[in-house]
Amino acid sequence: MKLYHRIFGEQQRGTPLILLHGLLGSLVNWQRIARHLGERYRVIVPDLRNHGRSPHDPDVSYEAMAIDVLELMDDLKISHAALVGHSMGGKTAMVLALQHAKRVERLAVVDIAPVTYRGRLAQLFDALLALPLEKIENRSHADALLAERVPDKAVRDHMLQNLQRTKHGWRWRNNLQALRDGLDVISSFPTYESKPYTGKCCFIKGEHSDYIDEQSLPRINALFPAAEFVEIPAAGHWVYAEQPQAFTEALENFLS
Repeated sequence: MKLYHRIFGEQQRGTPLILLHGLLGSLVNWQRIARHLGERYRVIVPDLRNHGRSPHDPDVSYEAMAIDVLELMDDLKISHAALVGHSMGGKTAMVLALQHAKRVERLAVVDIAPVTYRGRLAQLFDALLALPLEKIENRSHADALLAERVPDKAVRDHMLQNLQRTKHGWRWRNNLQALRDGLDVISSFPTYESKPYTGKCCFIKGEHSDYIDEQSLPRINALFPAAEFVEIPAAGHWVYAEQPQAFTEALENFLS
């Protein structure tokens, strides 16, 4: 699995920084933040498997996604890196840190916990899969069709970034069917009885998000005993997109 990726701040020295996007996202989600961080760090931003321009595969497990990132690090001759992951990307980063602690200099997890989330995304996937791609005239038409089942405009905008016009018509960049079929795997988190990750770790949550709550704290502290917690005011689940300045300041404080 060779992940498509972009590099910002190619000439920067020191510990590289790897940014991992969330479910149904792509490296495009991180570009604004990556350009800024590229002024100080060498920043690598991949599309995870089944997303963006990276290859598709029926295996959607976090173990597989973590190995993909590890192989990317090997290809780029990166011995260790600071990992930043949002949502699904955060779970991928946590698995990589737990399995290959020496390769992770520090870890920032954005608005997700190492727990199982149920019943949040099935309806969204079903709406995307039901979109009649052969009837779409343009992106505005696709938005209008999707609005019948996805009323939130911000969510639709985020999803429609993955819609691509080709010479054969419209198609999704994402491997939607594999992701839908593996949604229970993506919504969960592997069970670990091995050593926790004891490196520097920060969990950054949005004030109006419930992805990190009181019930998830014992699991976080068991697996990541050095965890710090930062809450970004006036932000929901897409913390870095909703409050980019406050998020970047919090992240840079942790990285430095």
